[in-house]
Amino acid sequence: MIEKTFVREGIKKVRMDEYLGKELERAGYGGMEIKRTPMGTQITVNVEKPGMIIGKDGRRIKKLTDDINRKHEMDNPQIDVQPIAVPDLSAPLMANRLAKLIERGWHFRRAGRSTLQRIMNHGALGCEIIMTGKLKGPRGRMEKMVDGYIKHCGEVAEEIVDRGYSIAKTKSGIIGVQVWIVKPDAEVPGNFHIVAVNRDVKEEKGEREEKEEKKVEKKEKEKGKE
Repeated sequence: MIEKTFVREGIKKVRMDEYLGKELERAGYGGMEIKRTPMGTQITVNVEKPGMIIGKDGRRIKKLTDDINRKHEMDNPQIDVQPIAVPDLSAPLMANRLAKLIERGWHFRRAGRSTLQRIMNHGALGCEIIMTGKLKGPRGRMEKMVDGYIKHCGEVAEEIVDRGYSIAKTKSGIIGVQVWIVKPDAEVPGNFHIVAVNRDVKEEKGEREEKEEKKVEKKEKEKGKE
């Protein structure tokens, strides 16, 4: 059935994302896209440091391609490495950074607020950070931080919200980290801009002068009749 095919492809994509996240963690992994082409499977990887993936003479990317072909059974995989233009606006990358801060011993509130402020300072329209797990004490809890405009559901949320997820392994347990970002160039529904209409000052002056000349001529004619 067609439903099983979609489920199978979705599982492959999730496993691929987890595999690349572990292998390319040091390069600043920021997500990937898979596209089917007549030549095979094109995998576009977004990273902060492309040079670390390519390696010397392209050895590392060739090894990565061979491993993907062997472990994940992809049809002729081709990896395209793309640099992240603004790393602080990449949700997967910022989620990974936040998780690392928590693992280093930062207090979860301090790490979350620092990450939130950093994202908003780079022009994001909105950001939401959710941390769940044993944040404080033996019982699990959730901490949410929101700033700016954020959309949670609907087609608009799928289009304009960039989502990232990571986990932090601490002594007390595992803490899940979610980061949602609305980027500066996102088209927010209901947003409008007031456009100022520029009038030609010269034309207005010309019309006024012409009216004044007609008034003077009219007065002169009336005096001549008298």
